[in-house]
Amino acid sequence: MAMLCHPANAKALLASAEYYHEKTTWFCYLLLIMPDHLHALISFPRDADMRLVVGRWKAWQTRTLGIIWQDNFFDHRIRNARELQLKADYIRQNPVVKGLCHQTGDWPWVIDSTRL
Repeated sequence: MAMLCHPANAKALLASAEYYHEKTTWFCYLLLIMPDHLHALISFPRDADMRLVVGRWKAWQTRTLGIIWQDNFFDHRIRNARELQLKADYIRQNPVVKGLCHQTGDWPWVIDSTRL
């Protein structure tokens, strides 16, 4: 199994997430890569099928990087700014809680546009 936060894999994952963002396939507010999973705050255009978009993205990563993903993913509807902040804080803290870095700003494998 390919380790997601191996530098080559992490850079490719971040680049492809940014590509989807630039093409407005999704709107990536926060994406953080852990060794064996990732967390993301992403919204989709109204006419997009979230499962199809994510499925295609994951399939591309499987073909190009050899990443084997779990079959599904967990989604959660963010209803307000407070929930967005709570989820973003949880995601940013994940590598700290797992002992991978000392502070949230130390983790290199992240796209974080929520801090703009």
